[in-house]
Amino acid sequence: MTTQDMTAQDSAARDTSAPDTPGAAAQPDLAALDGLVAHTTVDGVPALFAPRPGPLTAGLLFRVGRADETLPTTGVTHLVEHLALHRLGLSDLHYNGATADAYTLFHVTGDEDEVVTYLNGVCAALRDLPLERLETEKEILRTEAGSRGNGPLSQMPLWRYGAQGYGLASYDELGTRSLTAGQVRHWAETRFTRDNAVLWLTGDKLPEGLDLTLPAGRRFPAPAAITDALPVTPAFIRGDDGHVVLTSVVRRSTAAAVFAEVLGRALFKDLRQQGGYSYSAEADYTPRDADFATLTAYADALPQKQDAALGGFVDVFARLRAGRVEQAELDSARGKLLKRYEVPDLGAALLPSYAHSLLLGHRLLTPERHRAELEAVTVEDLREVAREAWDGALLQVPTRGAEWAGATAAPQYSPTGVSGTLHPSLDDDDVTLVIGDTGVTLSLPAGLVTVRYDACAAMTTRPDGARYLTGLDGFRVAVEPTLYDDVTPERIAVLDAAVPDEAVVPLPARAAERIPRPTERATPAPQTQRVERRPAGRVTPRFLYMAALATVWPLLLVALVVNGFRESPASGIPGIGGLLLEYWLVRAAVRLYRAGASETD
Repeated sequence: MTTQDMTAQDSAARDTSAPDTPGAAAQPDLAALDGLVAHTTVDGVPALFAPRPGPLTAGLLFRVGRADETLPTTGVTHLVEHLALHRLGLSDLHYNGATADAYTLFHVTGDEDEVVTYLNGVCAALRDLPLERLETEKEILRTEAGSRGNGPLSQMPLWRYGAQGYGLASYDELGTRSLTAGQVRHWAETRFTRDNAVLWLTGDKLPEGLDLTLPAGRRFPAPAAITDALPVTPAFIRGDDGHVVLTSVVRRSTAAAVFAEVLGRALFKDLRQQGGYSYSAEADYTPRDADFATLTAYADALPQKQDAALGGFVDVFARLRAGRVEQAELDSARGKLLKRYEVPDLGAALLPSYAHSLLLGHRLLTPERHRAELEAVTVEDLREVAREAWDGALLQVPTRGAEWAGATAAPQYSPTGVSGTLHPSLDDDDVTLVIGDTGVTLSLPAGLVTVRYDACAAMTTRPDGARYLTGLDGFRVAVEPTLYDDVTPERIAVLDAAVPDEAVVPLPARAAERIPRPTERATPAPQTQRVERRPAGRVTPRFLYMAALATVWPLLLVALVVNGFRESPASGIPGIGGLLLEYWLVRAAVRLYRAGASETD
């Protein structure tokens, strides 16, 4: 299913109809399909079909995807998809499955018998998954993940959403380590149901012999977007050289779809054709749920030109936000979208888009209504979308930052720490691990990284005692007993008792050479995904006590040295010792001041 397919029916108004049942997705009015796309139900599954010459193509969609999972269960939807396709074996039939953020698709093209056999086989497998294949499919998914590179957009969901919902697209599939057969079966029984599915098929009628029998369930709305991980926008993060990326969340509308076309053309013209800074400069608009879509803009650049590319990128947005859009730009973008309706067998071409909107609860538009809304988009509408997009933007830059553009650095440290036992790093005197009753904090020279147990998305465990805690906000603290002083089994037991069982992901034992060891005062690699600012310390009673000693001792030392010289010239030697003691007192006071920041509850 292409982005064009899914966005063809975006409208200027949001769907305000109420769900039929609590927690269920709103059901759009199917009257918009009359005369263009036929609709019925097959074994309780809504089915859309429209004629097109040639082989049949069908898609069976389920409203479940990565964003419905939790960090410990990431990959469960992907596992169900793989297991459902296993019994089909090797075939010349063109078929596939895909797991996205908010949906799972089973897709097939072939003759009538082949399509029926495929769809019936998928539903039969979903009713009775071949769970004897579970461990093998887990290994296949881990292999697939290992061969999949991280693109320039891979970290953007994490920074916007954290380790939950749509942010899980940035994470490895932890569920391939610990999911049980019971968990996978339950996921299939509750999410891959007839009430959570939509079928679309190219044909003037539904083929004979279809058996889409699935358990009853309910239609799940798309996951709610929790954006605590990005409290202030526009924001920026630093990324790899050669890439400038912007993502934003905008209301689904015809104007927003047109704006994405205008933005992509403007970036290409300014950054490639005129500036020569970029080879690829483009924009994309992808529906996220019933009401919102993700706008993405991207430009590449050579290292020596990326400052200019970033400047040009921001300038394009500034121009569009100011409403400086040529009528020709709007007409060109609108014309491209209107051409989607200048195709033969229009109903069949729109099937994926209609099915996707029906699945998510987004209202359906007739082609005539959508054309009218495209014609009604104005330059002022584009200006409003540009402002909305910039106000909610997350910008990934390869250079010095983007404060000059009005963006704020995304949070790279936690606002507070926890109180507990202090465990100095064996690698760096300025790094301290704090294990407390409410969470863990890593105190770094530049700031604090905290994961609270009640907001722990996942904790991976190793038999050697290592514990890696990831918070819902995306921050991570690595507890490696070999790298910190006095991290005893008793202290590890505090973590094990406090983190909820459902957040724990056991990992296999590591080879001895892979267990980290302290180095000779090497600069430590912070066990966190975010770095930068220098933190303030905190005044504590211990700090005040040590600071008082450091203040009073010099006065006593001067008196002792002066009186000592009167009595004995050799008293200078104790004086040197006194200076060393003063140095130790000052250093101890500074360390207590810094450590005090990590004891804030």
